[in-house]
Amino acid sequence: METPASPSPEPQPHHSAQKSNDIARGPRFREIPLRLMVPNLITVLAICAGLTGIRLAFEGRFELAVSMVLLAAFLDGIDGRVARLLKATSNFGVQMDSLADIINFGVAPALVSYAFLLDGAHSLGWIACLLYAIAAGLRLARFNVMAERDVKAPWQSEFFVGVPAPMGALLVMLPVYLGFLGVELSGIFVYGSVLYTLLIGYLLISRLPVWSGKSGSLRRDLMLPALLVAVLYVALLMSYTWEVLSVTVVAYLCILPFSARAWHRRYGTITIEDEHTTV
Repeated sequence: METPASPSPEPQPHHSAQKSNDIARGPRFREIPLRLMVPNLITVLAICAGLTGIRLAFEGRFELAVSMVLLAAFLDGIDGRVARLLKATSNFGVQMDSLADIINFGVAPALVSYAFLLDGAHSLGWIACLLYAIAAGLRLARFNVMAERDVKAPWQSEFFVGVPAPMGALLVMLPVYLGFLGVELSGIFVYGSVLYTLLIGYLLISRLPVWSGKSGSLRRDLMLPALLVAVLYVALLMSYTWEVLSVTVVAYLCILPFSARAWHRRYGTITIEDEHTTV
């Protein structure tokens, strides 16, 4: 009598084995378009420029050091615009940009100033540099917190709270520009520069309303004259760098009281300590 054959085991689905292999290998990395890398590359170059400026300062090549810090500020200023133009904004890029800002607008200008003249004030000069760098970090943190809020005050489209960190980096190096122009680095000038550095650090973290220029508009018939003025400014900056930077810093500081006055005229009934705008 013939014995019936035992049924063969059913084959296991292939996808189960494949799934197990995928789990063992870990998550797959998806391809990233090249356009998403461009803004981050600009941010990395800005960090390199800022750190190189620090190195050049401690090597005694101060004009190149300041130029590298200014280049870092320029690169850091355009990376966000490039990201929006290429539609390549990302949370990673935002965090990367914040870290770059601390180096380029806080640490680099403070150390360049210290290496050039503030070390003449010994510990006081170093304390001023520390306080400025910390103030720049606090200013950037406050800006990020305010930018992430769902409810924004109406004045936030026109005014900053405190001097923005990029402008702070330009302002704090005014004594360096004056030194390049031949001002004697006497004891009075050095200790005055210490007080000036502390003042700029305070302006960064203050609640002073500073006009941002974001909501400004220009009449069509004034567009060409404005372009000519911009070209003239750049040409003068290239030819008389330290003179133009010094004048720019002084002009900006003179504008601050008028900026605060304009804010109080428009939003005098609103306080910066409002529950939606506390910073």
